[in-house]
Amino acid sequence: MNIERKTVENVLAKTRPMLQRDGGDVELVDITEDGIVKIRLKGACNGCPMATMTLKSVIERVLKNEMPEVKQVQQVL
Repeated sequence: MNIERKTVENVLAKTRPMLQRDGGDVELVDITEDGIVKIRLKGACNGCPMATMTLKSVIERVLKNEMPEVKQVQQVL
């Protein structure tokens, strides 16, 4: 499976305004061969108690909707 980094970046750009409104951001770290997208939450999102919910209910949902080849999104520190 080959997920293009530029395509993931473009989809992540759609989630950025919501994150940035709360003082946060997201950085693409890696994409594995088996469809796992690894991201780093930045700014206010880093260490926020709601970060897991943001990761799963916003970022992962948007990526999976637009790119069915994405199997999971994982946060890295």
